[in-house]
Amino acid sequence: MSGNIQLLSDTLAGAKAEGRSALIAYLPAGFPTVDGGIDAIKAVFDGGADIVEVGLPHSDPVLDGPVIQTADDIALRGGVKIADVMRTVREAYEATGKPVLVMTYWNPIDRYGVERFTAELAQAGGAGCILPDLPVQESALWREHAEKHGLATVFVVAPSSRDARLAEITGAGSGFVYAASLMGVTGTRASVGAQAQDLVQRTRGTGTGLPVCVGLGVSDAAQAAEVAGFADGVIVGSAFVKRMLDAPDHAAGVEAVRELAADLAKGVRGSA
Repeated sequence: MSGNIQLLSDTLAGAKAEGRSALIAYLPAGFPTVDGGIDAIKAVFDGGADIVEVGLPHSDPVLDGPVIQTADDIALRGGVKIADVMRTVREAYEATGKPVLVMTYWNPIDRYGVERFTAELAQAGGAGCILPDLPVQESALWREHAEKHGLATVFVVAPSSRDARLAEITGAGSGFVYAASLMGVTGTRASVGAQAQDLVQRTRGTGTGLPVCVGLGVSDAAQAAEVAGFADGVIVGSAFVKRMLDAPDHAAGVEAVRELAADLAKGVRGSA
């Protein structure tokens, strides 16, 4: 079975044809449990997310903030395995028919085996992988297997990336480019928003035509609308995880992420 890179591309193109950004949600597998995580992902799709990134929990998530680290810790204490991540992808895709990617550090894939991981992800109906810590120059083996199995390879760019590096990354990637920036951590939100907008423009300037989706610490419809004004996709992670963590019980958490997705979906449509 081939993976769903085409579904991912069609979904992003469809949002563009509607004159809006795609809403991309992130939730870790196995959080709060494997079944509970699947429920939450289905709810996020139900609320209006176009695409979901399933996080593969990692014991040393160096690029994630405290909220996602807490969720990863809960998932790992619950004994989450790569097989559970694949099951999460399969059940989310089969229930919705929408694109589901895995976001993971390189080390778990390296240990599991690239061929095995890509084959299983494609078989589960996955659309691809976001690989935040895999250097492009070391990615040939991964890309060969991903391409063979119909999976997108999504690389991450940052405001610190120079133009030549952006060209190298966008030339090697597929599906979309993940532009990572932080809102409200360094400097004012306005200046960081401008920094992200500059990053999107520079990434588009490489001429590959890949959509550029922004992970910017967005947590509400107004911020989603702001980012949607310049990006092809708005990626939201911590805000969903926080809703789950803050909920008094699982059912309330599922309802909370469904409501947040609906709110953000209005934002990316400019109807918040």
